Amino acid sequence: MTSELRHFRLFHTAGCHLCECAEELLAPLLAQQGWVVELVDIAGDDALEARYAVRIPVLREVSCGVELGWPFDEAAVLAAFSPAPVPAGPR
Repeated sequence: MTSELRHFRLFHTAGCHLCECAEELLAPLLAQQGWVVELVDIAGDDALEARYAVRIPVLREVSCGVELGWPFDEAAVLAAFSPAPVPAGPR
């Protein structure tokens, strides 16, 4: 488990089967990584509906705004949200 607390939003809506699949896939991964996810229902929010209606579920890291749209699996989530490697300094 990483010690870095990171916050994500999962954009979804009620009755969305793919959103339910994403939640099931993410739950153990987020717990393992120590990451926090906020579920955001897009229904009733015109701006969110316009942006995400045909894309949900979408996972977004709050601090940097990086988004990952469905379909995704554990490997894709880790690849999308893993910190960039730190370049080695001069030797």
